[in-house]
Amino acid sequence: MKQTVKPGPTPENWDAEALFLKAQRYAERMAASDGDGWEQPFWSSLSLELLARAALSNVSPALLVENDKDWTHLYHALGFEPLERKSPKSITVTEVFKRLAGIYPETFISENYSFCVVHTGRRNSELHSGEAVFEGIASSSWQPQFYAACTALLATMGLTLTDFIDGSEADVAGRLIAAAADKGAKAVLADVEAHRKEWLALSDGERASLAESAKVWATRQAGHRVTCPACSSIALVQGEAITPSVVKLDAEQSLVVETQDYLPSQFECVACRLKIHGLSRLAAVNDNLAKRFQNTSTYDAAEYYATEDDYPGYEEDNNERF
Repeated sequence: MKQTVKPGPTPENWDAEALFLKAQRYAERMAASDGDGWEQPFWSSLSLELLARAALSNVSPALLVENDKDWTHLYHALGFEPLERKSPKSITVTEVFKRLAGIYPETFISENYSFCVVHTGRRNSELHSGEAVFEGIASSSWQPQFYAACTALLATMGLTLTDFIDGSEADVAGRLIAAAADKGAKAVLADVEAHRKEWLALSDGERASLAESAKVWATRQAGHRVTCPACSSIALVQGEAITPSVVKLDAEQSLVVETQDYLPSQFECVACRLKIHGLSRLAAVNDNLAKRFQNTSTYDAAEYYATEDDYPGYEEDNNERF
């Protein structure tokens, strides 16, 4: 079979290398700006968006293209000459982050996603309103999360911070990330300890009653059952699906078993009321809370494979004459 229409190089609008180099240039401008001024966080937000677009384009430039009815933009992004002279349209930056989180759930984690959405959202306010959102913002409130997000995005492309920014700046960034992680760990461990003390202050009867209620609650809720680090009651970890569901037929028992892997994102114990949000904070408490888990659902094979009723909710017609 002969391909009669051959694509050319990916246009710069959607080219991963071009986007990366532009993100790098904005990062240099960020580093050269006053750390206590508005310019540094502003340039960082521009750099962050372009780096994210580079990461998504590195999977496929087509993922950056906004859906268009006549597929002109998609055709152009794939390297073909555009059928019409239209301005290229890309998806929103929030959609870029959403797609990256779906493609790389174990690398671009929920904390990275949340920060990126907030930080680029500030940039939108800066550009499209009279609000000076970056004025007076402390570098400590965004730099650790910014560099952590950049590290995650770079990792999806097989790169590190030293490939993106100056070596000395990359060293500082690494220290900021480590310090923020340590601070977050200390904060969540202190929270666990506070709930443990409150739990121990209760009477034996109160603790037994609450633990039993937590056991019943956990059984009825969707999630992965674990032991609470504060009160040792049955608690739940919930998360986001990171693999497609796998369906297997157990012919001997006429059952269909559906399994799917999840990455933890939050923990809740209704006995001592401890709640923990974020994979990194879960990992700071213990590995058991942060490890991947599998959700398994079982169905009756006959019902699972039954043909769907074309007219659900209606009684079967009986056209027999009396």
